[in-house]
Amino acid sequence: MHVLVTADIMSSGWTYTRELVTGLVTRGIRVTLVSFGEIPLPEQTAWMDLLHGLEYRPTAFRLEWMEGAPTDLPESTDFLVNLARELRPDLLHLHQFCHGDLPVDVPRVVMANGDLINWAKAVQGCTPRNTRWLDWYRETIVRGIAAADVLVAPSASMLDAVINTYGRPRCAAIVYPGRNPIFFNPYVSKDDSVLSIGRLLDAGKQVSLLTQHIHPFPVCIVGADQTVPPSRTPIRADVKVATERSSVAIRGPQTEAQLRALYSRAAVYAATPRYEPLGIAPLDAAFSRCAIVANDIPAFREMWGDAALYFRTNDARSLAETLRQLDADRPLRQGYADRSYSRARERFTAKRMIDEYLELYGSLVSVRAVAA
Repeated sequence: MHVLVTADIMSSGWTYTRELVTGLVTRGIRVTLVSFGEIPLPEQTAWMDLLHGLEYRPTAFRLEWMEGAPTDLPESTDFLVNLARELRPDLLHLHQFCHGDLPVDVPRVVMANGDLINWAKAVQGCTPRNTRWLDWYRETIVRGIAAADVLVAPSASMLDAVINTYGRPRCAAIVYPGRNPIFFNPYVSKDDSVLSIGRLLDAGKQVSLLTQHIHPFPVCIVGADQTVPPSRTPIRADVKVATERSSVAIRGPQTEAQLRALYSRAAVYAATPRYEPLGIAPLDAAFSRCAIVANDIPAFREMWGDAALYFRTNDARSLAETLRQLDADRPLRQGYADRSYSRARERFTAKRMIDEYLELYGSLVSVRAVAA
């Protein structure tokens, strides 16, 4: 089977793409990967070097949520159409809604891994004001979803939000994200510390909740979703705010090795986002055996159930109280760390994700073969 995959280079979706593409290729699937947003650095694509059966086509076409996307869409569509006609893949796996209606006779899976309107509802508390660009954006997504053979979402809550906003697809499926446990070390002795990922000014991630109250142990905030290439000089904390009772270190982008070390040493991961379609960072924390303290939103409840502790939705005081509870009760903290690790191993491995995708791909290709 040959699958053409499109991807977003500019978010945690690139980590998801890495797991998807690596898993498919190691199962003997031929993959052509096309990325959008910007041309990646060599360090961002180093993971591809040993993947035999992968062809990579980077592009700088703007993503559908970017300013200027309406100008780029005809050109990116022509690029994908010509590529599909040249390569004749068995299936398209698209991570952009806007390409769901490509004029090619190939089964297509469209992945709903986030959208602007539902982001605004979650983060700003209202639907954004109509503009010419937003009308274009909404109409483009509606067309893409309507044309897809299957709309895939990473959670039921995400699927419901997309359907309520843009309409019902022909067929829908839920495939939870997965990570390869080999990337993480759950056996390191933990420091009494809290880790969180996100830029301070990002209202969606709202890691700023961690700066509003005193906490019983040090907090580390990594202010970037993307990892960076290794440097000759260590990347240190950019800002450190400390008193006799609390300490918050705010770090810039980290290398992959540095980020894994932070996960492995942190006792607690604070999942603070208001809007979290993929939830890659909490997965990484769970595979590193961190206790997860999560914002009480439907996506986190769905994924983590009783394997996480929750603070009142978007409430900094409740977050601080929950962290104090874990500091005062170490057996409780260890219990939640073990729960998150067990749940990740049982439900959120890359192997399980690839198994589900291969089953979905096979059903779509078989239906198309019978119809032909």
